[in-house]
Amino acid sequence: MTDEGVSIDPTKPSIARVYDYLLGGKDNYAVDREIGDVFKRDLPGSVAIAFANRAALTRAVREIVTTTDVRQFIDLGSGLPTSDNVHQVAQRHAPESRVVYVDIDPQVLVHGRALLEENERTRVVPADVRDPEAVRTHPDTLELIDFDRPVAVIFSAILHHVNDEEDPAGIVRYWRDRVPSGSYFFVSHFRSGHNPETTEAEAVLQQTFGRGRWRTDKEIESLLDGLEILDPGVVPASLWRPDAVDSPFNRNGERELTVWERLIAAGLARKA
Repeated sequence: MTDEGVSIDPTKPSIARVYDYLLGGKDNYAVDREIGDVFKRDLPGSVAIAFANRAALTRAVREIVTTTDVRQFIDLGSGLPTSDNVHQVAQRHAPESRVVYVDIDPQVLVHGRALLEENERTRVVPADVRDPEAVRTHPDTLELIDFDRPVAVIFSAILHHVNDEEDPAGIVRYWRDRVPSGSYFFVSHFRSGHNPETTEAEAVLQQTFGRGRWRTDKEIESLLDGLEILDPGVVPASLWRPDAVDSPFNRNGERELTVWERLIAAGLARKA
């Protein structure tokens, strides 16, 4: 049990803590490292998925805050804080930016309190992304987010943890219908590769957490129905507007991607 009655069970693996471990963080337990080591040992190279996803998120937030007037962000299923969190990236370029983080993992909530202590333009809402109404109407959300102005809604590596019967498209649609024109949507998602790596990685998540759904490019794009998908579309995360410094090219001018880098896609869309 932690402060304020938030309970953390170190005997059960957490999606957020496994991600933290794969990214080199310290906020994880042996049970999380055991799952992470399955990826490191049995699926060598798979850790690149976590890093490619995080880098694409950082670029997307920077793109939004430096090229638009959007200064409000809702990060759904935000996970544990790591380097260059959404509020850090946004506020580096626009200090007035406001960010609401949403998660139900107890350890994420504990760390969120630390964020609150250091940053008055940040809130952490304890809610399930599958209950968007609870997120939108939470007092902390309403305190920080003005829904009469454009908002950037972030689904970074979260919708692939929502099973088909839980209607991930409906979750996106809920937010699409309740934010004004000029709002942005960032989505990153496990991408079907129709190869042994995809099958095995998906099986590990299903066996561990009972959820985890790889989707095709077409299925990922359909999550953004009713929105304008911006260039370069839904593509492998490493190819989503890469910085020159971290984007080596081969002699044909094409990005050299590993099979693992191809298994996480990213896209940015705008509500007209």
